[in-house]
Amino acid sequence: MESKRVEQIKNQFDVALQMTEEKIEYWYARDLMVLLGYTEWRNFQRSILRAIESCKTSGIEVGDHFVEVNKMINLAKGAKRQIQDYMLTRYACYLIAMNGDTTKEEIAFAQSYFAVQTRKQEIIEERIAYIERMQARNRLRESEKRLSQNIYERGVDDAGFARIRSRGDEALFGGYSTREMKEKLGVVEGRPLADFLPTLTIAAKNLATEMTNYNVEDKALYGETDITTEHVQNNADIRAMLGARGIKPEELPPAEDIRRLERKAKGQDKKVAEKSSSFSITPDNSEY
Repeated sequence: MESKRVEQIKNQFDVALQMTEEKIEYWYARDLMVLLGYTEWRNFQRSILRAIESCKTSGIEVGDHFVEVNKMINLAKGAKRQIQDYMLTRYACYLIAMNGDTTKEEIAFAQSYFAVQTRKQEIIEERIAYIERMQARNRLRESEKRLSQNIYERGVDDAGFARIRSRGDEALFGGYSTREMKEKLGVVEGRPLADFLPTLTIAAKNLATEMTNYNVEDKALYGETDITTEHVQNNADIRAMLGARGIKPEELPPAEDIRRLERKAKGQDKKVAEKSSSFSITPDNSEY
């Protein structure tokens, strides 16, 4: 997410921020719905209900963070209609974002915005970068799991799978094997190379693996030789595409250990509940 785009979205979230007389910050669910890219209340309400269940599971009082209110909206010809809404603390908003549609760009931003306990743009950007890298890593993990299943069904054992992946890495990294890339990047023994790769390289590996999965299934490829040829070609094609943009994957610097980032993020998440102000009174229903 580009810096200018982050600033624009951040400003929208800042504008939607409300404050009680007791100086407790909150957001209305109807406002948050729009900020998170939802157009229908019934769809967004599912995320709210999942967030409420998460709150209960954590042993935290739901009423401290989710307060249901009724609002009156103006209709045509002076008519009015009552609608459901919620007043949400920062923690409630965070839980909703965590239970939202992860394909939406706004969700990743919201997870960051409500987790960092500050609205400073640079901190939000750092958190977004972590989320995007983690999502890319999870997608690669799933595509490699699928490849492992595919090739096992086609006469290749675990050792063969390791060889296929390594040959693919050689094609992607300009001749460097998986082990050589680990040494080059200083990867800890026993840890996956992908845990130390930047998001771009992880995404490149995932795309090549997904292409291999598709063609293995579509062309009914069988045996280590044919599948290796396919995987090597796909990685070579991805390398050529990156090269056309002046990018050499083997020359990109290593990224921070993704497990360390995950522990840091979990620590931040825990503080969201601990530091988030809670409602001490039930507010009066208001007109929208």
